[in-house]
Amino acid sequence: RMPAKLYAVHGSHPCEAVKRAMDLKGVDYEVVEFPPPFHVPFQKLRFGKRTVPGIRFEDGSKLSGSSPILRRLDELAPEPRMYPDDRVAEAEAWGEEVLQAMARRLLWRAFSLNPGAMHGYQAGGKLPPLPRPVIRVMAPFVVRAESKMNAVSDAAVRADLQALGEHLAKVDSLIGEGVIGGAVPNAADLQIASSLRLIMTLQDLAPLLRDRPAAELARRLFGGQAGEVPAGTFPSAWLPANSSSSSASLSG
Repeated sequence: RMPAKLYAVHGSHPCEAVKRAMDLKGVDYEVVEFPPPFHVPFQKLRFGKRTVPGIRFEDGSKLSGSSPILRRLDELAPEPRMYPDDRVAEAEAWGEEVLQAMARRLLWRAFSLNPGAMHGYQAGGKLPPLPRPVIRVMAPFVVRAESKMNAVSDAAVRADLQALGEHLAKVDSLIGEGVIGGAVPNAADLQIASSLRLIMTLQDLAPLLRDRPAAELARRLFGGQAGEVPAGTFPSAWLPANSSSSSASLSG
């Protein structure tokens, strides 16, 4: 009996969400890992889409994208439910459409401003980490390719940073209402918390995130995310009014 094969990029927040769901449901799987953006041609060939995660189940069926995979997992292994009710489904869709894309844009813009930070995000992956000199040479190509694919621009990132406080308030509200944050994680928990945990590695945003229920949920579900982009990377004029380029850090 062959386990499912999950095609992933190490540290990718939607990939981490799917991994956690499969662990919760006890679905046997192995990970095939690609460095970005070299996953693109393989994913297009295998799934018809460039993005990760993609999965090939034991029966040979294939799916691409975190939301379709999470829904399929509910069919394969009903407990614990990823989508117990409509409120969770609505929150998961928002996490996938809004927060997931935001985290991606913020991280790739941060890497364009501080390419040296990319090295730390390799920790814990299946692939051997590339030496710093190699990262330095590859960074312009990788960042340019990923920025183009993910529509990263100064205007988009500035808008993301200004909207972050409102999004965090929404997450805190979802926790307060019991939609997410319960004892057993659901699909919305995994989509939202995985994106937030990645955003929390951007130290310019530490003052905005510190001590919030949203940050606590992200730490609880996804522990210590590898990598850190130091404070002072984003121009101070881009940051929300209640954030600052301080040396504050979020340990996890």
